[in-house]
Amino acid sequence: MTFLELFLIAVGLSMDCFAVSLSFGTAKRFTWKEIIRIALFFGIFQGLMPLIGWLIGTSIQSLIASFDHWIAFGILSFIGFKMILQSLKSANGEKAVDIRKTSVLLGLSVATSIDALITGVSFGFIDANIIEAVVIITVVTFINTLIGAKIGEKTMFLPAHWAERLGGMVLILIGLKIVLEHLSMI
Repeated sequence: MTFLELFLIAVGLSMDCFAVSLSFGTAKRFTWKEIIRIALFFGIFQGLMPLIGWLIGTSIQSLIASFDHWIAFGILSFIGFKMILQSLKSANGEKAVDIRKTSVLLGLSVATSIDALITGVSFGFIDANIIEAVVIITVVTFINTLIGAKIGEKTMFLPAHWAERLGGMVLILIGLKIVLEHLSMI
């Protein structure tokens, strides 16, 4: 597998993280330290999941492939609905979902990297340098997350609670897209 192929896979895998960081960036003002922490979480999870998938190997692939999309959909939808509900509360002065919380960031990191796990399993079937793949995926996801957060920050055209709702809807739609792709509907 060439560097270009691994790079394109990394870009594809990082798009969910980009969308999530973009959505949260419109809702909240982050410090560089917070943005780097978010990007590190996303990058490390996106990079390590292919390694874990590669280690799991072909014997588990059929078990995971049959329901991985439902796991991702469930986690993303749960967090998305939680964001929407909490944004309704935050519109009334209550606190909204905050990606800076480790529990939220951990859940999003896992949810957005489920496809990377399956991709890692497929790396076992092809001529892929797993170390090179892990490094490229980690770095590309880290950079795309930084870019998403900064672009989101610059486009603060929505009040925070509306941006939070939009972010929740984005997560639900990403989960739905994952399910539809696996069901070969898109």
